[in-house]
Amino acid sequence: MRKRYENLDSVQTTKRLVDLHRWYRERKRKQKDWSYQIPHVEHYETALLHTNRTHTLLSWIGHSTFVIQVNGLTIVTDPIWAKRLGTIKRLSDPGILLHDMPNVDVILISHSHYDHLHFSSIKKLKGNPHIFVPIGLASLFRKKGLINVTEYAWWEQKQYKGVTFTFVPAQHWTKRRLFDTNTSHWGGWVIEAEEKPTFYFAGDSGYFRGFKEIGARFSIDYALLPIGAYEPEWFMGPQHVTPEEAIQAFIDCQAKTFIPMHYGTFPLADDTPKEALDRLFAEWKRRDLADERLKVLKLGEILRCDS
Repeated sequence: MRKRYENLDSVQTTKRLVDLHRWYRERKRKQKDWSYQIPHVEHYETALLHTNRTHTLLSWIGHSTFVIQVNGLTIVTDPIWAKRLGTIKRLSDPGILLHDMPNVDVILISHSHYDHLHFSSIKKLKGNPHIFVPIGLASLFRKKGLINVTEYAWWEQKQYKGVTFTFVPAQHWTKRRLFDTNTSHWGGWVIEAEEKPTFYFAGDSGYFRGFKEIGARFSIDYALLPIGAYEPEWFMGPQHVTPEEAIQAFIDCQAKTFIPMHYGTFPLADDTPKEALDRLFAEWKRRDLADERLKVLKLGEILRCDS
């Protein structure tokens, strides 16, 4: 019997067939404007990613895929360059094309869902990256011919070439095939290096008490938090935060800067990219948070994180 993993407080996120039917019936009645696209940066600086060895840099590829360069390492989170996921077509091109990517040292995987774990993208990345995955996933990688893999359980911490990686909880679930529901875990990653900014990549999550514990354990400079795939909220609520809940998660984890993700790339739910951003900006203003603490990146933009 394969182990099945759970959320904190045994919160359930899996849905019944009747819930799916209700969502599809509701979806047919909605009129949505999907014309807005996340803008790309005007001037690409991809050469900088190839030459940088000293600065701490961050760039958004799209969805939950980031390039983070810290302490001389190039790290990629949940790599996905796919043009479509089954019948779902990508809304915007990746911020950096695969052939423009530098050699990758580390890949971080948050969980096994297809919009976060795309083997074709992983295999096409340059370099010989070490892949860090949630517990229960290593065997699948090895079946795919990827053997440079290390599993992490929640709160497990390991150092790799001067950078410390900690796998932290999230509230979500996993599934790739008919009978493998929750047979691997899910979570986020905290990336730390001495005298460098600390990054918290939240992966995919509903709102939960774990954000406060993460904030209590780490001094986070940049929180990369999801804001999309929340509608309908009665269906998505336990597994995906709303933009308002993402801001509360940012406050809970006591981070200095909020960088939104998981929106504008794949239409996974009924909310549009513009709706997610409009709600984010409205809630940010309502809470009277400082404008400079919110960094909404363009695709392909490179953020200097040293200062």
